[in-house]
Amino acid sequence: MGLTRAAVRFAAPLPRPEQFQRCLFIGPHPDDIEIGAGATAACFAAEGKAVSFLICMDGRFGLEHAPAGTTSEALIGIRREESLAGAAALGVKDVRFLGLSDGGLYNQNELYRGMARVIGETQPEIIFAPDPCVTSECHADHLNVGEAARRLAFFAPFPEIMAELGAVSAPVQAIAYYMTAKPSRFVAVGACRAKQLSAIRCHTSQFPAGSEALRSLELYLKLRAVEFGLRSFKGSAEGFRVLGVTQMHCLPEAGR
Repeated sequence: MGLTRAAVRFAAPLPRPEQFQRCLFIGPHPDDIEIGAGATAACFAAEGKAVSFLICMDGRFGLEHAPAGTTSEALIGIRREESLAGAAALGVKDVRFLGLSDGGLYNQNELYRGMARVIGETQPEIIFAPDPCVTSECHADHLNVGEAARRLAFFAPFPEIMAELGAVSAPVQAIAYYMTAKPSRFVAVGACRAKQLSAIRCHTSQFPAGSEALRSLELYLKLRAVEFGLRSFKGSAEGFRVLGVTQMHCLPEAGR
């Protein structure tokens, strides 16, 4: 660790996701929040925190494991219902949808403005979103959602900027990236992992009961929780790359 980086971490420690009471989890597609941060969302909801979900894309092209004969238009409604059921399994009641098409087939300004509106409505202190800086990530929806979220995490407290986007300001103090290669904070999830798995099983159009896809995902999540738990001495954990207001601007050492 370089001298400047060490000094920055000492002078401006990263915020901990657990310290916030109002949380907005943003997912590109139905099921992404459950996979990337579902156990954390369940723990926060059980603690009485204000937890909201925003699902940006409609999931219409996730037909690989859907029942034979399912059309993309029919899948939109199916995946919305699966999302509501998955959120309920995590104890989350506030679920919002932007309804944009999968595959990057949307106006990115519409994504940006829609996300800004929901941030203004839910007033989060921390935003959870997929990490747009993962070098292996190739899915445009994940990259676009993560990029929009990180820009808005910084601009959300500015009333004039948010007003230009048709939204009101919000007291965002941190962003926590899930599906990240460089976690910097870990949340102990313990028994909430069972709720995460129950939520994922609600997405039967993507992970049919007894399927290899479901078994592989459950194994991956188990191994990830164990690894993050060992790294943080927290038993079973989820990991996030977290930035606070101090680290979001003109501080490159914070992102290393």
